[in-house]
Amino acid sequence: MDQTIKIAVVGSGYVGLVAAVCFAEMGHDVICVDNDQGKVAALQGGDTLIHEKYLPELLERYRNNKIRFMTDLGEATRECEAIFIAVGTPQSDTGDADLSYVEAVACEIARSLTSYKVIVEKSTVPVYTNEWIRRAIERNGVARELFDVVSNPEFLREGTAVADFLHPDRIVVGANSERAAALLQRVYEPLTGGEYYTRKDTVPGPCKVDAPPPLLLTSTKSAEIIKHASNAFLALKISFINAVSNLCEATDANVEQVALGIGLDSRIGPRFLRPGIGYGGSCFPKDVAAFRSVAEQLGIDFSLLSQVEKINVEQKKRFLSKVRSALWTLRGKRIGVLGLAFKGETDDIRESPAIELVEMLLAEGCTIAAYDPAAMKRAAEALPPGPNLSYVEDSYAAAKNADALVILTDWQEFAKLDLERLNKTLRYPIVIDGRNLFDPRVISEHGFTYLSIGRPAAYPLRDPSTSLPATI
Repeated sequence: MDQTIKIAVVGSGYVGLVAAVCFAEMGHDVICVDNDQGKVAALQGGDTLIHEKYLPELLERYRNNKIRFMTDLGEATRECEAIFIAVGTPQSDTGDADLSYVEAVACEIARSLTSYKVIVEKSTVPVYTNEWIRRAIERNGVARELFDVVSNPEFLREGTAVADFLHPDRIVVGANSERAAALLQRVYEPLTGGEYYTRKDTVPGPCKVDAPPPLLLTSTKSAEIIKHASNAFLALKISFINAVSNLCEATDANVEQVALGIGLDSRIGPRFLRPGIGYGGSCFPKDVAAFRSVAEQLGIDFSLLSQVEKINVEQKKRFLSKVRSALWTLRGKRIGVLGLAFKGETDDIRESPAIELVEMLLAEGCTIAAYDPAAMKRAAEALPPGPNLSYVEDSYAAAKNADALVILTDWQEFAKLDLERLNKTLRYPIVIDGRNLFDPRVISEHGFTYLSIGRPAAYPLRDPSTSLPATI
């Protein structure tokens, strides 16, 4: 029996493009729809537009055969059995998710529905969105028996999104009809049945033929809450360990030792217990705010989420104070900045704490030389270069004659810097590390003053009779 399903994915952003390419990798025929003609043309030409591991290779493998790009949603709707909505849901001024793009797509789909289709929420949306999509389609004159609306949230991490899609912890399908649930089970059968993992050219990951990912069938409302609750809980873990790191700094404890001790508890686990300058990106800030807003609208006191947000905001301010403590005054200082993306392995600067801190440093009167392996083009669009801000070609160019080097994104190439060369490049060997990439003892042995998150400051140990670091 042919398991190939014709799938439309509406939206070619991080979620939509990754989903479209991965569905093709799973063996389905895919149409990816976007109303931006420029993006469609770029994708048709093989440009992925985003920095994501495995994406360029898979796009090159499947474009113009298993996956097509177009702007005509009506044509895609008529051709396909399942239509995945993966458009943006930006945060409004009130903290709610802006669902106008989702509504517009639902109405446009309705105008082309002539046979049964399954409409799938793939965007991150608040509870009850499924009901509103259904109402929007019915209000456009579509008979109820011609469609079902399903919630199928994504749990992708930028930088590893392709592997996360093909090797998921779980696949959640919220469906209120057996017919719709059966179609989504067919869509994901190459993964849940293990067939995908028998191939020789699969994207590597933890799932295997004898250990395929589970598919969890729920109600639509449960699926919608699962997504927001998952992201809110992960954001809570990050804010929690950042709060703990502040306590560690106040007592000269080491937050990494504390995090290890906490994470070894099987009920807690080690992931998302890395202290830093706060969470960012397109998901956590928006989803925490939207989840809190939905709770408030329903009369639920979820003030815990307000504290998660407050800690995240304060963490950036504390880091700026840390930079000031190392340099005394900031006006007129030259700062080398490493990292602009909100996390390593991506070029995404949305809600990036690194970008916010660059803005804070500029407001203090600093001159910034910044470098990021992937995000400089996007950063330059948001923060154009000027007299006090330049984008440079590598880490050492950022450090050249700088009064201090500030690390804001956890790219692994930063952890592999030649410390001897770095020491000679900086005007003063001072590193303020917002991602704890270095061992304080090792970097201090190379003559650096080193400040990090939740760990005691480290200073160069020098032999009083020489200018060289002492032998340990």
